[in-house]
Amino acid sequence: MTASVQELLSTFDSLTEPERLEIVLEILKRVTYLELPPLSHDDLILNAEEIFLELDKQESAYE
Repeated sequence: MTASVQELLSTFDSLTEPERLEIVLEILKRVTYLELPPLSHDDLILNAEEIFLELDKQESAYE
């Protein structure tokens, strides 16, 4: 991850919830017009693994 992306994410994390939602909506509007290549099988597995690990972490926090 580049320094500018890290800075952007750090700024995003410091915003209020309504501001974050506003940013997310604007980003989603813009990404719908990008021509992205399809994800490979390996990419899908990696992303699924990251999601499940995060869900496990959140679930453990509630126990």
